[in-house]
Amino acid sequence: MRLCFLVEEQYRHDGMPLDVVRQLAAWGHQVDVIRPGGSLIRLSEFSELSGLSAAVQSGAHDAWVLKTVSGGPGLTLLEGAAALGLTTVNDARAIRTVRDKALTALVAQQHGLPMPVTYAAARPELFAEVPEEQFPLVVKPAAGSSGRGVRLVRTPGQLTSSGDGGEAASGPGPGPEDGGLLIAQPYVPNSGTDLKVYCVGGEAFATVRASPLRPELAVDERLVPLPREVAGLAAEIGAVFGLDLYGIDVLLGPDGPVVVDVNDFPSFRKVPDAVARVARAVLDLARAGGAGGHGGLTPQAAAFVPAQAGT
Repeated sequence: MRLCFLVEEQYRHDGMPLDVVRQLAAWGHQVDVIRPGGSLIRLSEFSELSGLSAAVQSGAHDAWVLKTVSGGPGLTLLEGAAALGLTTVNDARAIRTVRDKALTALVAQQHGLPMPVTYAAARPELFAEVPEEQFPLVVKPAAGSSGRGVRLVRTPGQLTSSGDGGEAASGPGPGPEDGGLLIAQPYVPNSGTDLKVYCVGGEAFATVRASPLRPELAVDERLVPLPREVAGLAAEIGAVFGLDLYGIDVLLGPDGPVVVDVNDFPSFRKVPDAVARVARAVLDLARAGGAGGHGGLTPQAAAFVPAQAGT
């Protein structure tokens, strides 16, 4: 097969997805790697095709695969490939949806998924209008990733009296100078750890790690049993958002599991044989012409997941 990987600058030296590229090549497949952030993209004059637009228009690849960052240029190119009817992994519309955390929350709410009530605003001080009984709030950029810019805001007064808008979790805090939308969600009481669930090739794997709000905790990131309820939830999210290679961040709150983030093409850290699993999933999706919006972990497949899981 011939595949095209779009790799953003942040991941140009990263094991995921470059190890997957090497695995596919070792299996005898042709893999082209394009760096959208370091290439000139010609969007017109297709009679004189060159560079990235030529690769899209030629339709020579069985599938296009994107490892993107929020706001990265690769998604636009992937959407161009999808608009021409080419197979993409993940679905370009699905990536666009989960890259906007405000839109993710809206879709989740419409489908009854357990996600905290979500507020959106252009400036952090506007969250002071949120009912006080819903504080503390977790405030983060709607286009954020990797826990950057996440803040715990304990009282409305912190929003109006503090320039940084609360207690930093990781990286610089969100503010009006960032020019992007912010979201705020009521804090879900938890143990200080997140359950990161990775979904690939019809299987789901759970790992535990310290919450971005509790970086001081000494938590050994490791594979853990996957609760049945969380396995079903992961399957439902794949189906709702139309994702094939994805991850979800889950908090085990007092009322059950709560989803606080959805990621396309995550790191798959601690997943056994992750590189081979992802490579096989890419090939299967390319041969099938994409999953058609069913997600990489179907509700039927979810029934098999607890065999490796806990209760």
